[in-house]
Amino acid sequence: MKKNFHPFHILKPSIWPFFLAFSLGWLAFSLVLVMHGYKKGNINLISSFVVTIMVLYSWWGDVITESLSEHTAKIRENLRLGMIYFIISEVMFFFGFFWAFFHSSLIPSVELLCEWPPVDLQSHIIDPMGIPLANTAILLASSVSVTWAHRLLVRPLYVKDEASLALFITILLAFLFLVLQVLEYKNANLYISDGIYGSCFYMLTGFHGFHVFVGTIMLIVSLIRLLLDHFADGTYVGLESAIWYWHFVDVVWLILFCFVYVWGNQNHNVIFIVN
Repeated sequence: MKKNFHPFHILKPSIWPFFLAFSLGWLAFSLVLVMHGYKKGNINLISSFVVTIMVLYSWWGDVITESLSEHTAKIRENLRLGMIYFIISEVMFFFGFFWAFFHSSLIPSVELLCEWPPVDLQSHIIDPMGIPLANTAILLASSVSVTWAHRLLVRPLYVKDEASLALFITILLAFLFLVLQVLEYKNANLYISDGIYGSCFYMLTGFHGFHVFVGTIMLIVSLIRLLLDHFADGTYVGLESAIWYWHFVDVVWLILFCFVYVWGNQNHNVIFIVN
């Protein structure tokens, strides 16, 4: 047996990157067909989406299998660092949309009659004390429950059942948030085509909702792995990454609620003085 002189492992050849590239290309092509109204577009879109999910499931399944026996301390350290970089990239992603929002709201243009929200949309704004406030409480509660699960796992004594319950509660709260978000969109008298206000609102809240959905999937996978005793040896990088990502989602929502829902819904006038 050849001795390993480095703390890494060489990955075995995998077919999944090729199939993922193919399925994503097919998915993009199907979206174009749907946008142009082709009859077979929906069938192609559903098929490509299912294939993409299957490929991701198989590829990530291989990664999980590797983590059970081949991930050394150095590899786990680099995985954590990679997750930190990924979250930083997500911060920059939301920063761009928040920049557009503050640029438009702090100095409303003449086309908006120098008012924010725009005059014709002031009767369409969403009450922040309704569903948005409820969703804020839900996400804060989910942050507490996921932290509870994390604290149980870092103890010297492995507490599987209680940690599983805490993660299950977090997932239920996440689904409740998504359901309320859908209800808010369904009852809103505001559209993404309603100028810069509608665009900023739906891009920020919509992408945040998508991130909640992704975080929920990560937590579900972590719960399944926890029930299968994948973290019994004290190595739980996957769950730790999901928890970090969930806290990031919580922080983004708090900023979004305070500035987009509350502050952004108040009337802001800009008076130009011409000498």
